[in-house]
Amino acid sequence: MDKKMLFLYNPKAGKARIRNKLADILDIFAQAGYEITVFPTQARGDARNIMECRSRDYELAVCCGGDGTLDETVTGMVESGFKTTIGYIPAGSTNDFGGSLSLPKNLLNAANIIVNGRTFSCDIGSFNENVFVYIAAFGLFTEVSYETQQDVKNMLGHMAYLLEGTKRLSSIQSYFMRVGYEDKVIEGDFIFGMITNSLSVGGFKNITGKNVLLDDGLFEVTLIKRPKNPIELSNIIVSLLNHKIDTNVMYSFRAASLTVESAQPVAWTLDGENGGMHTKVRIENICRGMDIKVK
Repeated sequence: MDKKMLFLYNPKAGKARIRNKLADILDIFAQAGYEITVFPTQARGDARNIMECRSRDYELAVCCGGDGTLDETVTGMVESGFKTTIGYIPAGSTNDFGGSLSLPKNLLNAANIIVNGRTFSCDIGSFNENVFVYIAAFGLFTEVSYETQQDVKNMLGHMAYLLEGTKRLSSIQSYFMRVGYEDKVIEGDFIFGMITNSLSVGGFKNITGKNVLLDDGLFEVTLIKRPKNPIELSNIIVSLLNHKIDTNVMYSFRAASLTVESAQPVAWTLDGENGGMHTKVRIENICRGMDIKVK
């Protein structure tokens, strides 16, 4: 075995799906000639810390878990200052980015792609001093993914996000923001915004628009204005579900970088995890900043 692999996995992700498949996954990697170092994560931040301190000897760094585990793995890689090709076995409750890459939900099939697939150079993003893989968002529903307990996520899947979010519909909060990109400036009250490099968000496919490319150096940006009445709110939901942009209630554009400023601190989420409170963020596309194994 002359090839080294770092294998990180979240044992609690997605109803602990990996528990009964771990030996078979490792067998696939061993048969492909890899010497494997295995780390089961115990707490938030573990994958990030391990990746940041990893040796350059690893030919592959494989993570198994949800999009949050992938986010930590990629963040740790960027913070280390050098690249390692990433393998991703999606095992979470939503797996938006795995779906964007057409990675199978079957864990063993995903493992086989890692050893037999091709390497794809994919965009990622910087968010002030942080890193995200496929989405930075604020406003309505964005706090749901990290306030919902893991056990609830496992039981309810997508419904966990919707049920938690529904509780907040009676008190929709908006934020006055100034958004700058290229030579343009947008100002307004927004209830939701997302900067994405993904074909799906929250399990909804194509919600970020048509003709999305994951390696073009551009983000898809969606900003939803504060609805004036329940009818406008209904139009917003229908527009998103039908993948049609209603310019009366939202902005939609592509950008390589943007600055978002607000008078009050706003909570952000990065890849479904808590991204902190900010009054000013600078978001930049890191074009083809991650090499990842795909079909």
